[in-house]
Amino acid sequence: MASLSRVFKAYDIRGIVPDELNAVQFRAIGVAFARFTGAPTVLVARDMRESGIALSDAFALGVRSEGTAVVDLGLASTDLLYFAAGSLDAPGAMFTASHNPARYNGLKLCLAGARPIGQDTGLAEIQATAEALLEEWGHGGPPEPVAADLGPLERRSVLDAYADHVRSFVDTTVLRPLRVVADTANGMGGLVAPKVFEGLPFQVEILYPELDGSFPNHPADPIQPENLVDLRRAVLETGADIGLAFDGDADRVFLVDERAEPVSGSLTTALVAASLLDKHPGSTVLYNCICSRVVPEVIAEKGGTGIRTKVGHSFIKQVMAETGAVFGGEHSGHYYFRDNYRADSGIIAAMLVLELLSVTGKPLSELLGPFERYAASGEINTVVDDPAGTVELLAAEVEAAGGALGTADRLDGLTVDRGDWWYNVRPSNTEPLLRLNVEAPDDVSCAARVAEVQAAIARLHPA
Repeated sequence: MASLSRVFKAYDIRGIVPDELNAVQFRAIGVAFARFTGAPTVLVARDMRESGIALSDAFALGVRSEGTAVVDLGLASTDLLYFAAGSLDAPGAMFTASHNPARYNGLKLCLAGARPIGQDTGLAEIQATAEALLEEWGHGGPPEPVAADLGPLERRSVLDAYADHVRSFVDTTVLRPLRVVADTANGMGGLVAPKVFEGLPFQVEILYPELDGSFPNHPADPIQPENLVDLRRAVLETGADIGLAFDGDADRVFLVDERAEPVSGSLTTALVAASLLDKHPGSTVLYNCICSRVVPEVIAEKGGTGIRTKVGHSFIKQVMAETGAVFGGEHSGHYYFRDNYRADSGIIAAMLVLELLSVTGKPLSELLGPFERYAASGEINTVVDDPAGTVELLAAEVEAAGGALGTADRLDGLTVDRGDWWYNVRPSNTEPLLRLNVEAPDDVSCAARVAEVQAAIARLHPA
């Protein structure tokens, strides 16, 4: 079938190989991307998944069949691809399924300057063109390329340049010999992190540095607590100052403090925001609507301007471009930097935290202490028949209560402010799931509020 609707998501392309994604489809997507961008050159990179070799080659052939040049960056992290798209001023294609299991693969696309592409900014058009090509090709598959008509292919590495770029965010002369454990989970952090830390005074231990898309040790999904077990153990065993957990394509990072306690994405956002506001006084900082209340509080306390956004990199990068924000953070471990072409990078965030530890001489838990003001539920997923419809029913009930059930806004899903606590419910973009986040003054009240909202969802969602 020519339809690609199952694999084209809100921000990227993702599916199971070969059941949902194959080389012929990516040949068509490559043609479509070349036509959409109209650029003379397209950058192509991939993560360590075995299927990425054939899929990225097929995509590159599709691009080149339009007469467009391809620069093959080889193995890379997603943030490295974004850096290349910014520094080389060319659109880019990153083959990765991020934290998904080994049988998945996918594609993240961006324009020159690392400008994002989402459903409303090009993905839908690329999908339509690719589907038309697949329909035209039929069961016979794509035509054989004419070598004389193909755009040139160049292989290039920008790893050294990216490592220099990451280090430029900190004053390397103030760094001290901290002990660091990084769990790269057999993902692309195993390529990028050692290069970034090379020549710095840190004592670094890398867990599972071998690039292996089968993820033989544990899934490369650090937002799940069970995937932090090895890192937490290593931090305690080595007496490390900090633990870093990267996802599969290494654009996200989660921190573990010196006591082996996980640090939420919200607290990391607050910490990095405070650091950057010291360096760039009065700047604007973005945070998504799932972040803890501590984030806007810290931004205000530091004299910055906080702006709340929808969840997702396309939205945040757009608002960064509109406002000139120096930084943006998400609860999910994505951290965006104005001076990184507004793209997200886990390792830049990690470097800024390491600089703070070096300058202050304080342990990470002490630095975070002033920010630990609230208790959060984390993201709780509930299977419902109609997630969007359930959100509407809940919103109608809150509105009908005339303020008795809190004040609601619809920036992203439904956020309800109940005074000393709040919650957000929003439908998943890809699954029949309703995502719930709750924040309250303490763990006991947070658990009670979660139960209260879940009871309302159970009562309201269609049977």
